Amino acid sequence: MTARGARPVYDFREVTEADLAMLEAWLAEPHVAAWWDDPETEIAAIRAAIESVETEPLIVELDGRPIAYVQSYDPHLKDGHPYQDQPFGTLGIDIAIGIPDLLGQGHGSAIMRQFTDLLFEEGAPRVIVDPDPANTRAIRAFEKAGLRAFDTRTTIYGPALMMELDAEADE
Repeated sequence: MTARGARPVYDFREVTEADLAMLEAWLAEPHVAAWWDDPETEIAAIRAAIESVETEPLIVELDGRPIAYVQSYDPHLKDGHPYQDQPFGTLGIDIAIGIPDLLGQGHGSAIMRQFTDLLFEEGAPRVIVDPDPANTRAIRAFEKAGLRAFDTRTTIYGPALMMELDAEADE
């Protein structure tokens, strides 16, 4: 366990077929279901992402316990992706904390901070997220992680508040 007041350290591991039932249960949780597609559609997308080159689906663990799902994706590797106006090398992130009891404890912003640091270490110049403008909990967490809004759009994914963090801004 982490010491009181210490920043938690998360582990990120690849999603496997064995994780899909857990992910489906998380996707059915009201706090996730409000912002993600239906579990069947999302599980099909995650299953495809396991084998894809444009998306990296990961399980976030805390002290060996799976607590969240996060994925990074390269919008330049998917034909017609609406975020191809971003600089080459930009990675998009999607995140969902799966366990309701862990909401409101700072995990969302802490996971984003650690994950963006990892992506910057791997060479990404910018990361973006696209929460629904009505998803104030996610927006606050992203702001706490250092991301800032730069645009509002409506895309094939629905309404989006575009938020960014650049590697040099993170230093």
